[in-house]
Amino acid sequence: MSEAAIRNWDANEPDGAAAPRARIRRLTLTDFRSYKRVEIAFDGRPAAISGANGAGKTNILEAISLIGPGRGIRGARLDELPRIGSAGGWAVSARLDDGEDERRFGVGAQASRPSRRVCRIDDADAAGPGAFAKHLCFMWLTPAQDRLFMEGAGERRRFLDRMTLAHDPAHGKRSTAYEQAMRQRQRLLEEGARDDEWLTAVELQMAEAGAAIAAARKEMTSRLVSAEIAEADGVFPAADISLAGELEEALGQQSQDVVAQEFAHKLKQRRRLDADAGRALAGPHRSDLITVHRAKGRPARLCSTGEQKALLIGLVLANARALAAQPRGAPLILLLDEIAAHLDPDRRAALFAILDDLGFQTFMTGTDKSLFDAWGARAQHFEVRDNALHETLT
Repeated sequence: MSEAAIRNWDANEPDGAAAPRARIRRLTLTDFRSYKRVEIAFDGRPAAISGANGAGKTNILEAISLIGPGRGIRGARLDELPRIGSAGGWAVSARLDDGEDERRFGVGAQASRPSRRVCRIDDADAAGPGAFAKHLCFMWLTPAQDRLFMEGAGERRRFLDRMTLAHDPAHGKRSTAYEQAMRQRQRLLEEGARDDEWLTAVELQMAEAGAAIAAARKEMTSRLVSAEIAEADGVFPAADISLAGELEEALGQQSQDVVAQEFAHKLKQRRRLDADAGRALAGPHRSDLITVHRAKGRPARLCSTGEQKALLIGLVLANARALAAQPRGAPLILLLDEIAAHLDPDRRAALFAILDDLGFQTFMTGTDKSLFDAWGARAQHFEVRDNALHETLT
């Protein structure tokens, strides 16, 4: 593809008139997973990465996902990330470029302190991975998520929270504040703390953060529904989605402040129950995302494996559309692991066309390069072999 064509693709407009979106242009891995040292240059097009099972394709996506809040697409511990046989440290760095400005991000751990994550932005220390959320946001799909609708509510909450974080970087801070207050309250309950004023103050912190989390999730579901209604191509099934949880349901009738006050009151009433249970029995940490196949009126958990996969892709695309409709914020990076494996050729081509139209930077993996034939020259193609990434021609 010519440089002019790439510039036009970056702009997401045929004539290149729009301001280009920032994209990851270079990725460097050092002693990370299967890679001793690799530097990869990306030209802005979607990156289609093929290779045999176990070659290291997902390691590339995981490395990218670590330049953000959380533990990446695998949820791995830090001590699982160093290359076997290395000294024990590892590093991932990325250069983000929009054609005018360049930012550099790095994350890793030293061999002497393997459990401490080091984060850097433009060669300066960052407070933690949460600092990346202002500059990059991620959505991903992995084979492990194929059972999202069959597993426990926790995975669905995390899935929804990642989408919410892409729209609102403060959502991560709210979640951290809630979890810290919840742990502190439980510790006080187990210790039999008699300082009612202190316990009440912790419960108020927990209630305020919890109501804010529920409100952000509720707003997120509204965005998804609106984005799906706006998109009527029918390639991926639309879903009716809702939230099951005390706070979310209360927000349909009352203001966030009132919901927070009532939640704080309920926490005070439930102290004995929560102390005996060893955990808080109510709150946004127990909410669930309910998904129903709209055309069939069937809960997602009762749909076929293929239908569940299509519903999941549809939700991710709806979130991308919702982001595309908002004023420009942190660029979205889509990480799609083995995305085309269970799609027929027509739906595969339709997915690629939708991603192309949305214009977000996308990294995809697959075992066979032919899975990405529908992209043609619209994508940059790579093959993983011998613990290295090799660019290939279309």
